[in-house]
Amino acid sequence: MTDKTDESSAAHEKPTGAEPSAGAPQVPAPVRWRGAAAAALGLVVHRLRQPLPGAQPRLRFEMPPEYSHQEQQVGEESGGVEPQFGDPGPRMSPQHPLYMGFMGAVGVGLALLVYWIGSNTTQLLLWIVAALFIALGLEPVVSWLESRKIPRPAGILVSVTVLVSAVVGFFATLIPTIVEQVTQVVQQAPVWVRDFIDSDFFRSLDDQFGVRERITEELDKFVNDPAAVGGIFGGVVSFGSTVANGLFGTLIVLVLSLYFLAALPAMKKWGYRLAPRSRRARVEALSEEITRSVGNYVIGQACVALLNATFAFIVMSIAGIPFALLLAFVVALLAFIPLVGGLIAGVLVVLIALTEGWQTATVYAICYFAYLQFEAYFISPRIMQKAVAVPGAVAVISVIAGGSLLGVLGALIAIPTAAAVLLLIREIYIVRQDQH
Repeated sequence: MTDKTDESSAAHEKPTGAEPSAGAPQVPAPVRWRGAAAAALGLVVHRLRQPLPGAQPRLRFEMPPEYSHQEQQVGEESGGVEPQFGDPGPRMSPQHPLYMGFMGAVGVGLALLVYWIGSNTTQLLLWIVAALFIALGLEPVVSWLESRKIPRPAGILVSVTVLVSAVVGFFATLIPTIVEQVTQVVQQAPVWVRDFIDSDFFRSLDDQFGVRERITEELDKFVNDPAAVGGIFGGVVSFGSTVANGLFGTLIVLVLSLYFLAALPAMKKWGYRLAPRSRRARVEALSEEITRSVGNYVIGQACVALLNATFAFIVMSIAGIPFALLLAFVVALLAFIPLVGGLIAGVLVVLIALTEGWQTATVYAICYFAYLQFEAYFISPRIMQKAVAVPGAVAVISVIAGGSLLGVLGALIAIPTAAAVLLLIREIYIVRQDQH
């Protein structure tokens, strides 16, 4: 009796590892292995994301919470919102002689400190301005990518990668051509000098003024003068140091541009919090308008300069002007300078085209200056319609003033700066004057 009961109970029990019943779905072994591997990987990732035992979170510089006036009154009544370092005491009257003297001395000291820092860190300030200008120029692209559901870090990486790749690819194509054309100039220079010496014009000058003997004497003095030879060596060293500083500055500007792009929303938020609460919305609206205008101006001016250089290169290639690619690069750089950059580039190329004949120079001048008119009335208004709008006289004055103060960088940022100043005058000063 006992044996039969044990056999029947054993028949109803399913031992561990036994085959599933015929009605249960069969799971292939590779699927089970992949599931087990995925579970193990998930467990490892979960463990890696856990903080180490005893580790503390990294300190971050965060903004204090913002309370409304009603919340502060309720907090003071209920004791819920209290300052971290105690209640501030009563403020000293601004008319107190001690207060006025101390604050006047502090203001003068701060002004002298700012002047000393600015005069000794001019190069760093220029790098910061250039990086901020590039960051504001790339901000519309990053914002557009964010509106397409792309995370901001990925948008920054894509924008900077495309910019750096374009610049590197352009220079990788340009530098061999520049080296080749400069080599041609160096090789042709002795021929040009010999032809000039053998010309009738130089012979007549030599017969009248003894130019050949004078040149020979000066060359002998220059070769035998150690100071002159040392000056040449010093010039070479100075040129090398200038190139090294330029490369270092380019790296610094690129790194700062990345930081500014990544931290631009936080920088704006901090800047808006510095304004009083009652005026914060207006400050934010004006600041957003200024940054948007500057960003659109940078992108628009880059497109205009690229189209200008492309057209100039096509015309120079057809007309047979030498050093077309090198001159197109110069035209692109000058076209970044608004209003006068294209005119200067056209005059420069026309002067070089005169070496091929006045017919070539005339053809290029007609085509290029006609394009400048077409660009001014058809291309620029459509590209720059969302950018800044500055009167012509103000634009010319600001470009000249910016170029005199900061060189090419000053000329580039002159019009956005002038537009920002005009916007502030229109929205703040004129509105205030109209209310009186």
